[in-house]
Amino acid sequence: MPSEPHQNHLLIIEDDKGRREFVLDRSVYSIGRDPKCDIRLVSQFVSRRHATLVQLLNEDGTYYYRIVDGNLKGKPSANGLLINGRKLQAHDLQNEDEIVFGPQVRAIYYLLKRDAILTVPPDEFDITLISPNMVGDPED
Repeated sequence: MPSEPHQNHLLIIEDDKGRREFVLDRSVYSIGRDPKCDIRLVSQFVSRRHATLVQLLNEDGTYYYRIVDGNLKGKPSANGLLINGRKLQAHDLQNEDEIVFGPQVRAIYYLLKRDAILTVPPDEFDITLISPNMVGDPED
């Protein structure tokens, strides 16, 4: 049966407000302390516009997200981004990447892949009939 890959992009944020999950499906997200940000981080150690997530297309038609320090105009955050323990300006996110924005403010990115199987209802005429004379006595 034909199948096509489906992806779910998930960002789990942990900050002073607790733990929250964001399903990513838009082309751009702003991340920071500013209430106008798409993904708001609750911490005094986070910049108003700390990072930006940008959706980019893979050759196979699927997409991925790149996280960039600061806003889309190129202004970096005060503390930068620690991604998997390394200070980076930008990074193409991979499954289970950890992004640290500041003390006790972090995110984990998950890329969940699954195959969607196209199901077809059974053929209503695919019936095998057995007549009584088709079943013989083993002693015959």
